[in-house]
Amino acid sequence: MNPTILIFIISALVIVSIIIRPFKLAEAYWAVGGAFLLLICRLISPDEALGAVLKGADVYLFLAGIMLLSEVAKEERFFDWLAAWAIAFSGKSPVRLFFLVYAVGVLTTVFLSNDATVVVLTPAVFAAVKAARVKHPLPYLFICAFVANAASFVLPISNPANLVVYGSKMPSLLIWLRQYTIPSIVAIVTTCFCLFYTQKKKLEQNSLQAIVIPPLSMGGKLAGLGILSSAIVLLVCSSLNIPLGLPTAIIGTVVFLSITISGNLHFKNVLFKISWSVLPLVAGLFVVIESLYKTGILQLGQQWLMQQAHYSTYKTVWISGTGLAFFSNVINNLPIGLMAANLVQTGHLPEIIQRAILVGVDLGPNLSVTGSLATILWLVILRKEGIHVSAWQFLKLGIIVMIPGLLLSIASLFI
Repeated sequence: MNPTILIFIISALVIVSIIIRPFKLAEAYWAVGGAFLLLICRLISPDEALGAVLKGADVYLFLAGIMLLSEVAKEERFFDWLAAWAIAFSGKSPVRLFFLVYAVGVLTTVFLSNDATVVVLTPAVFAAVKAARVKHPLPYLFICAFVANAASFVLPISNPANLVVYGSKMPSLLIWLRQYTIPSIVAIVTTCFCLFYTQKKKLEQNSLQAIVIPPLSMGGKLAGLGILSSAIVLLVCSSLNIPLGLPTAIIGTVVFLSITISGNLHFKNVLFKISWSVLPLVAGLFVVIESLYKTGILQLGQQWLMQQAHYSTYKTVWISGTGLAFFSNVINNLPIGLMAANLVQTGHLPEIIQRAILVGVDLGPNLSVTGSLATILWLVILRKEGIHVSAWQFLKLGIIVMIPGLLLSIASLFI
């Protein structure tokens, strides 16, 4: 069989398997299995596969640090403490709690990144709705997934994909704010309105029970301080164009060791509960994308887009923004960000097209469960809590929530 066709078949099988999870096996099994199949069939060399895996080194460090912080905070009941305060501020109003969670999600995404929002906020929201004995918890949990992508281009650090797309060509913070403030506001507001519209009936059926705010332990305070420190460090690193992975991993490790050494928490309670399978999942996806590069199909797409830009900037803005948005849902937006980086960092495209590319890469993944790593992480966390959201269930909601937000955000680029 033609090697190119075989690569396409294996890549398609990997993506489909991640979506439907045959035999209920975790997503990582299928991504890593696909990578090994590519090696066995000699469709990619060991050196090429290793190079692809190493491309994600900063992402692995970032995720490891954030997951350590999140699990420590969960074990020290920091999220239970936050949940109690959220219920108190909501005044036992299910609708008010919805908008409160959404606002917190925006702030968390802006200052900690979309992946951190899912890892940190989802357990807190689950603790809140569980403590309040909410009848329909999903409307609040959906916020964690959708706001993570909707608010992910407010700042450069709001999404690791931003750093991938721009690389060394990252605009200064003031220029970034000038370029993306209006599209970010449009994306955040539109996503909030559409999500609230779809969940309104379930919210009206909910009722919240008041709960007592528990005292925060020393370990919980350390975990909260670690999360706050991460936000500050990420802002500083972003302004200095320093990769975010290593600083985040160091903070997570320091907080983890501080609490475990003090005797408040046993290290096994943290390390064995973290979903480490996310790391090989990302590595496997990088290998699959590397094999697709070998076919030349991604390069052809890049060349075609460059040609379109010469004919019509207006048309190319819509093609690039919507095209990459939907394509991100096929093979994940982080690898698509790597492809888009070649377009953006050459500097040959008009600024407005570069911005449309980023909006598509960041916001497009709100359509499906495979769109972004943040959404995959969200699914993993929910399954740990015994909640299952199918790919079809998410897609039906994603169509209503993502498409208006994407179209309006792209249109706002012309303002």
